[in-house]
Amino acid sequence: MKNLRCIVVDDEPLAVKMLEGFVERTPFLELAGSYNDPVLALSEIRAKSPELVFLDIQMPDLDGMELSRMLPSETRVVFTTAFKQYAFESYEVSALDFLLKPIRYQKFLEAAQKAREWFALKEAASAPAASAEKQSVFLKVEGVLRKVDLADIQYVEGMKDYVMFHLASDRQPLVTHLTMKAAEDMLPPERFMRIHRSFIIGLSHISSVTSQADVKVGDALLHVSEGYRPAFDQYLGSLS
Repeated sequence: MKNLRCIVVDDEPLAVKMLEGFVERTPFLELAGSYNDPVLALSEIRAKSPELVFLDIQMPDLDGMELSRMLPSETRVVFTTAFKQYAFESYEVSALDFLLKPIRYQKFLEAAQKAREWFALKEAASAPAASAEKQSVFLKVEGVLRKVDLADIQYVEGMKDYVMFHLASDRQPLVTHLTMKAAEDMLPPERFMRIHRSFIIGLSHISSVTSQADVKVGDALLHVSEGYRPAFDQYLGSLS
């Protein structure tokens, strides 16, 4: 896989210099630019379309949360901030990671590696074989890549920056270091559907649906949240 082109955005010059140094130390990262002005940064990000942005949150004129919602869809974000209260909101905008200042290089490297794995999974998912022909995925579990049949996946459950794959063949779920967005991207949409911020279900494993929009999948009863209900109702209507 090629190096990830990244941009650093922080209104503090010392923070920018530190992150530039971290990028230079990381062999698979390539610095495409660094900016103190978030408005200028947005223009440059749109022009350069980097894979990754290391983005501060509290900045004048345009804060990091607002900026992240304006980025190209192919650009992913790792937030860097001194304020831990933004952690939950960062996952709401599908950030790959959240680094709390002062940032140690080891934590930075872990976030960069997570981004590298996310793009590798995305690249594998968009390989020439059509998603309808895809029969399995590889999950990194306890440092080992495990091949998992798609037909065996009942549902996926999000746990902050980890996800659990619940399988029909094993009562013990597989836990892997991914975001829900990454898990959603690697699963073919004709076979899986996200029904909640924390759940993706295997459509073939649905055994019943209640009037309260609770879905029975395997032994679990999972709720379809309001934001995902229109797509789910459309899917149910296509079956009748």
